[in-house]
Amino acid sequence: MKHFSRMRIMLFGVSVMAIGIVAGCANVPLRTEASTSGIRAAEESGAAKVPQASLHLQLAKEELESAKTLAAKGEKEKADSMLMRSEADAELAVSLSHKDAEKKEAMEAVERARQLRLNNQ
Repeated sequence: MKHFSRMRIMLFGVSVMAIGIVAGCANVPLRTEASTSGIRAAEESGAAKVPQASLHLQLAKEELESAKTLAAKGEKEKADSMLMRSEADAELAVSLSHKDAEKKEAMEAVERARQLRLNNQ
């Protein structure tokens, strides 16, 4: 009988610890730094001026807000997923704006070369 009682106390202790761990995980704040800095980088790279980049920048902002809303409702897994989407869209916006800037630079270089050829004839 003593053995059964100890076992029950031990199981109760393990259960309390498990509940504490799960409750602790539920209260972990949403980590938005990567998404926020990605959005800032996209804005600084001129994404708002490039149509495709602008679209992904807007999506990143909306997804960040959705992640915050989901986290507030306690839907941590969905919030984390939405946060990852926000980060990806912010990165894509940066990449697209850089691509557009590089394309413009290349076109300007071609035009300068053409002008040099015309002037040297």
